[in-house]
Amino acid sequence: MELNHSKAKVDRAGKYLSGKNDITEEYIESDFIVDVYRASHLEPLSETTLELQRWLQGSGKRYYAAQRLKRKPQIIRKLRRLSVRLTQLQDIGGCRIVVDTNRDVSDLVEYIQNEICKQSSFKIAKKTDYRDRGRDDTGYRAIHLIIDRNKIALELQIRSRIQHYWAESIERTSIIYGHYLKEKEGDPIIINYFKRLSDILFEIECGRDPTSNAKIDLDKLRVQSENVIIRSDKKRILNSYVNEDIVKTLTSKENKSELLNNWIIVFDWNTGSFVAWDVVGRNSSDAAREYARYEAQFPAEDNYEVVMIGSSDVASVRQTHSHYFGIEKYENILESLSQTIVGLSTRMDIDVEARQILAVLFRKKYFGRKTISVETLRNHYLKESMTFDSSLRTLVERGLVNMEDAQSPVSLNRKRKSDIESYL
Repeated sequence: MELNHSKAKVDRAGKYLSGKNDITEEYIESDFIVDVYRASHLEPLSETTLELQRWLQGSGKRYYAAQRLKRKPQIIRKLRRLSVRLTQLQDIGGCRIVVDTNRDVSDLVEYIQNEICKQSSFKIAKKTDYRDRGRDDTGYRAIHLIIDRNKIALELQIRSRIQHYWAESIERTSIIYGHYLKEKEGDPIIINYFKRLSDILFEIECGRDPTSNAKIDLDKLRVQSENVIIRSDKKRILNSYVNEDIVKTLTSKENKSELLNNWIIVFDWNTGSFVAWDVVGRNSSDAAREYARYEAQFPAEDNYEVVMIGSSDVASVRQTHSHYFGIEKYENILESLSQTIVGLSTRMDIDVEARQILAVLFRKKYFGRKTISVETLRNHYLKESMTFDSSLRTLVERGLVNMEDAQSPVSLNRKRKSDIESYL
């Protein structure tokens, strides 16, 4: 997709699309112009990401890096919220880097700044450090660099693992809860909880022990917030996590001959599971075209999330976009605190697709001697499953499903009926 529209035309298209308009010819044309404008960021973003990765290899820091083009629903929502022009947005193309500590963030920013000074392909237009105070609205912490590459603005986010843990937690909670907490939507109790959590995590990261009163106050907010969220969590995806074998599947599909691959991820927040992963390669035009096609096929209003992520190693997406996988505890940083809303002990011990297997067997009353063949179960009821074998194996290992060997049929363990019901 080659950009051949003026800034004025792009801004008009963004304004029209962000309005409450019916699907007309003007809407379709505006939608196309916005797609083309967004696509124009992909090639300079990919070039920048590749340069950053070369520098990062010499930085001496452990890191995870991935790029993304902003999702169209996010773009439209931001235009509405901020009342800005589309061409004023500076984060349509962005790269996220996660390093171990807050000190590593400072060191890496200094290192990148020094490397940028040595070349002329792009420059830093703006630097914003949200770490000490956190954003006033939510408590978000990171350093953002706005990079100007041939008059195209790109955003570089650099976070420590603790800062990233907080950001992914609020991201996952927002989608489960159904309100954009980072944009101050939703119950003030939950928003305040995440602000306080951010403050306490910052204290811990700075080597200071939060006071007992701070911990108690946070715990009270956690309980109140959980009650609000659980009431809205009809699908129980608050407690879900995705089978790790999905990363192995993706790695096997990865084109190792490319230094950077773009992936389309489709996540269904109704069920807490992936609908599709599609590697769309390095070619910017083809990748952007596929991105727009998937967004049209899986609309955000139906609670799908479509995102395009670029990485030299798809396994790193497990780190940079962990809210799709169920957020795990970050080592021992929260040992002295009550557990956070999403991703700690509330994680169930089976993955989403294992629960789907249980649901089919339960619904069809396959208990005890009433069995079904593995092939029928897979091909007739669960053909969209990406981790069927390992999910079924998990159920057998936990004694929830009866299966004598790899060739035998399966059924639910009648003695574990109450446990099975607790997962459904």
